[in-house]
Amino acid sequence: MDELQRMPASEARAASKFPVILILDDIRSMHNVGAAFRTADAFGIEEIFLCGYTPVPPHRDIRKTALGATETVKWRHFGTTMAAADTARDMGYKVYAVEQTHNSLPLQALNWTNEPVALVFGNEVAGVQEGVLTKADASIEIPQWGAKHSLNVSVCMGVVLWELARQTLQK
Repeated sequence: MDELQRMPASEARAASKFPVILILDDIRSMHNVGAAFRTADAFGIEEIFLCGYTPVPPHRDIRKTALGATETVKWRHFGTTMAAADTARDMGYKVYAVEQTHNSLPLQALNWTNEPVALVFGNEVAGVQEGVLTKADASIEIPQWGAKHSLNVSVCMGVVLWELARQTLQK
């Protein structure tokens, strides 16, 4: 591992982070939760808010996909996604629902300048809850051209976080 220059978990937890929170809105799959942790670790984001019936660590199915990222990424559980969004807003974060809506902004038009953002990712079938959509600062979507217009939530997280990282690297 030394040749890969990986930080030990204690250093990773203390390292400087991008001001991004992932809010997982009733995600049902432990594999998607594990992938969220692994992706959050890869992009060095601040924290994950697990909401409602979203599974929480420790669990072997989350650990299997996270590959240790539950030890490097800060997280907490909220009874409702609305409570998580309100907490993020109280912390000074703008709340963006990652969802296809009539008024959603294409991801590439977001123009992120490293301001604190909380990204709400919805349930694999139902998406982001309607009440959360109405209180979000905006909705953003990944442009798609296929017949389904749908991505797995863990893939969606990676695409959105990569776009934020790409915009940061360009500046």
